[in-house]
Amino acid sequence: MPVKLSSSALKQTRWYEYGVRFLLGGAATVFAGVVSARGGVAIGGLFLALPAIFCASATLIESHERRAKEKAGLPGRRRGRQAAALDAAGAGLGSIGLAAFAATFWTLVTASVVGAFAGAILVWAAVSVSAWWLRRKLRSPSHTTQAER
Repeated sequence: MPVKLSSSALKQTRWYEYGVRFLLGGAATVFAGVVSARGGVAIGGLFLALPAIFCASATLIESHERRAKEKAGLPGRRRGRQAAALDAAGAGLGSIGLAAFAATFWTLVTASVVGAFAGAILVWAAVSVSAWWLRRKLRSPSHTTQAER
């Protein structure tokens, strides 16, 4: 299964769900600012690096999947949880890519800011896709879905 973009989620999302994401993301950013003001920028940066909207997106993904199954007349609780868990796994892999981005940028920024951004973006993409690919290859056969068999 190749990595691809899909706009179908945009059609499924209700307007207020974007508001929830915005508010929770903003609250996480404000929290990181308060931590930074009290504990210094190094500590605050760690909190700012956390995916600010992950909590909101995980709950929204769960509710979308659950509603879709229930609309089809099937119980959707398990499917919703599985979809949220898959999103969490993706966030973890993305965090590995973000760490690689930060390390690359920190290493290159003294030479060139533009070069540091370009290099860090390339490293982020390579590390994130490689982590996804590696997870896919190392996943045990007992965890594959029926559609993948």
